[in-house]
Amino acid sequence: MSVWDDLVGQEPTIETLSRAVRDEASMTHAWLFTGPPGSGRSNAARAFAAALQCAEGGCGQCRECRTALDGTHADVKVVATEGLSIKVEDTRALVQEAGLRPSVGAWRVIIVEDVDRLTERAADALLKALEEPTPRTVWLLCAPSLEDVIITIRSRSRHVRLRTPPVAAVAELLQRRDGIDGPMALYAARAAQSHIGLARRLARDDKARNRRHDTISLATRITGVGEAVLAADNLNKIAEEESVAASAERDAADKARLLETLGADPGARTQPPHIRSQLAALERDQKARAKRHIRDVIDRSLIDLASIYRDALVLRIGSDVELVNPDAIDKVRGLATLSSAEQLLGHLDAISEARERINANVPPLLALEAMALQLRVPRNLGI
Repeated sequence: MSVWDDLVGQEPTIETLSRAVRDEASMTHAWLFTGPPGSGRSNAARAFAAALQCAEGGCGQCRECRTALDGTHADVKVVATEGLSIKVEDTRALVQEAGLRPSVGAWRVIIVEDVDRLTERAADALLKALEEPTPRTVWLLCAPSLEDVIITIRSRSRHVRLRTPPVAAVAELLQRRDGIDGPMALYAARAAQSHIGLARRLARDDKARNRRHDTISLATRITGVGEAVLAADNLNKIAEEESVAASAERDAADKARLLETLGADPGARTQPPHIRSQLAALERDQKARAKRHIRDVIDRSLIDLASIYRDALVLRIGSDVELVNPDAIDKVRGLATLSSAEQLLGHLDAISEARERINANVPPLLALEAMALQLRVPRNLGI
């Protein structure tokens, strides 16, 4: 057993990081982990942090390894923003913490899982810390790609690129780690396109599998303007409903914990001004978290939707590439038969454009409607 066990299909990355753990001459004060969604960027950063703290270089069993992996080690700070951005005040607090010597471990490690979400001022604050590194402090920064990180931060970090793991490797991980049976693990790994987190959810959650099935079915059901508008509305509503279900209990717990910390009476009809201001700040953070969650759910749905057009294109051009949706082969064949390769590429472009617009703060429903209008198919394809 070691801290690298769950980092599947990333042998070159493991070798690079292990070498740095063994030989401090290979260490640097800042590392930048990039890779496609689900490749394990944050897992790699946490595993590296654990290996740096472990006397045996990452045994995976000692207290240092366990606490570093779960984010409770005294010298490992993990920042995983739940909002749309990382603010300058949060970054300044990290910079202050980075200036402290390790308290119990060999290194003080700061993991920023979404460095691409830094605001401009927050990036400037982080840059100053990277320009004047503190001894025995290491920054582990994560982002989808180099292009998502400002060039000044990229130039001061050592780049480690993770790749999409093989479907078989993800399926094996689900069986070994989560006890999922072979056929379900393989289905989930393939349907999630090797995104480890999504594969685990698909394998364990009936609702997630049903939602994915409904999403890819849209490809053959959007036959007119009315169906396009309805499809866009359904995608948006599903995301909003999932966000409410996921956040309601957590939001209530956060509010109760804040009131307890401030010594306020949770049953009071009105609260003093200083408590109201704290509650207002909490509500703003919760709204930002919900907004990001909605966007993330929609983005996952669009990736699922794109996969069926991708499969149809594979059949259309006669490629021997493995399909993502062999269980929906009738829909895939229907699209491939009645659509040209150019049309299928146009559908993929429409989905990609919708994802980019939503990421650029276009209201999701508007972006989805514009996309759906471009995905219309002949009525005799409706399956």
